Amino acid sequence: MKAIMLMYDSLNRRMLSPYGCDWVKTPNFDRLKERTVMFTKNYAGSMPCMPARRELHTGRLNFLHRSWGPVEPFDDSMPRLLKQNGVYTHLTTDHANYWEDGGATYHTKYSTYELHRGQEADFWKGQVQDPEFPEGPATVVRDPKGPAWRQHNVNRQFLQSEEDMPQCKTFSAGIDFIRRNIQSDNWFLHIESFDPHEPYFTPEYYKQLYPHEYDGPQFNWPPYTRVGETPEEVEHLRYEYAAQLSMCDHYLGQVINIMDEFDMWKDTMLIVNTDHGILLGEHDWWAKCISPFYNEVANIPLFVWDPRSGRKNETCDQLTQTIDLAPTLLDYFNVPIPKDMLGVPLKEAIAENKPVREACLFGIFGGHVNCTDGRYVYMLAPNPDLGGSPYKGENLFNHTLMPTHIRSAFSAAELKNAVLAPPFSFTKGMPVLKTPGQIRLSTLAPQDLREGVQYKTMLFDLENDPEQNNPIEDKETEEVMRAHIVRLMRENDAPPEQYQRMGLKDRR
Repeated sequence: MKAIMLMYDSLNRRMLSPYGCDWVKTPNFDRLKERTVMFTKNYAGSMPCMPARRELHTGRLNFLHRSWGPVEPFDDSMPRLLKQNGVYTHLTTDHANYWEDGGATYHTKYSTYELHRGQEADFWKGQVQDPEFPEGPATVVRDPKGPAWRQHNVNRQFLQSEEDMPQCKTFSAGIDFIRRNIQSDNWFLHIESFDPHEPYFTPEYYKQLYPHEYDGPQFNWPPYTRVGETPEEVEHLRYEYAAQLSMCDHYLGQVINIMDEFDMWKDTMLIVNTDHGILLGEHDWWAKCISPFYNEVANIPLFVWDPRSGRKNETCDQLTQTIDLAPTLLDYFNVPIPKDMLGVPLKEAIAENKPVREACLFGIFGGHVNCTDGRYVYMLAPNPDLGGSPYKGENLFNHTLMPTHIRSAFSAAELKNAVLAPPFSFTKGMPVLKTPGQIRLSTLAPQDLREGVQYKTMLFDLENDPEQNNPIEDKETEEVMRAHIVRLMRENDAPPEQYQRMGLKDRR
């Protein structure tokens, strides 16, 4: 048995033709739909990038206990478990977070790995003198000479052809692995593309697929805040994303082609997934780190081919999450699933559209605790009157043995008030460091911080309002959703302060 996971970053399902988009050119995603089961109610868990990848490894939620960080010493890592049970695991990726402090223990869980440099603001090529900067808004802080935009422009000097680009190298390495190992058995290949993550940087061919009139400044990197751009700039950025998506589609086609070439469909599982979606101006927001999380971010695409059932060109409308992928792969390779994994193997959902769960949680550390049952989405905001102020980070703590942010360890100031807290049910008897938490700035819009605006609790009926434009008032449904949240927080052994912050009673 073999398995391939093809993972993208920031893949918005509403921009894919199999999910009903009629203007973005993704013909290979259409081919993929014909070969797989397409999931329609698949949800992210913890946002953004590495929190989602921890869930991919561990099969349990991240955001209730800590923010961004590495795989923990007590974590059950899916690729490591496969490796320990005789399955060769290989990762090829251009995702720069894997070689930063906050992601440095993920790739080492694979038997082997390849990291391809140069995406976004990857600190790759060194240059003392400033590069030439294009005009226009460019970074989260709208500073065209900020460090992220500066490094991106340094890197771009070394990406002159499509063959130079990290996505191309990532897929080429994956195809090479398949060709060299096609006669071998018991392997798992994880091909992970940073694209279509911003900034949207593609060869001209893909841009020409979306001709449009635009004479404004360069704009290919959405800021993580409210939309402040003109309608023309918003439209232009969506076309830039579409071009990036069509480039992703091209390389997806190469994977489908090689599976056809070697008739791999008879013995190879294929999973195509993402960590989260992205807002491209919907709800007057950009990007994906802003609470609350609308379905453009949370309801994510998933395609699975399982040769055991052979079911294809069908949909699964059961409620699934990223945490289900680790147990699905372990089950496929007949590796025992650890008791601390709370995800569910999707074998029966794929084969028979069998229900998986009643409800699921999703969110970001310190933000809303969101819950959906597939019909309703309930966005429960922290209660500032109960120590849950989203502005001060009150009563918010990281519980970790790997005190690390994206690019640095916790500071001395953060750690001086740390205490050793008792173990959780999933920490294998290990106590953890309990340190005061911080809200990421991108979780809250800067103008909201200045104006003291509080995020609201909202309830949406997806059946009657799929675009989530009109929150409803329904006390009975709200109580049902709150009960789901309490039950799921209890199953996840959430810290006591999370109940207090959210105005909930821990009913254990």
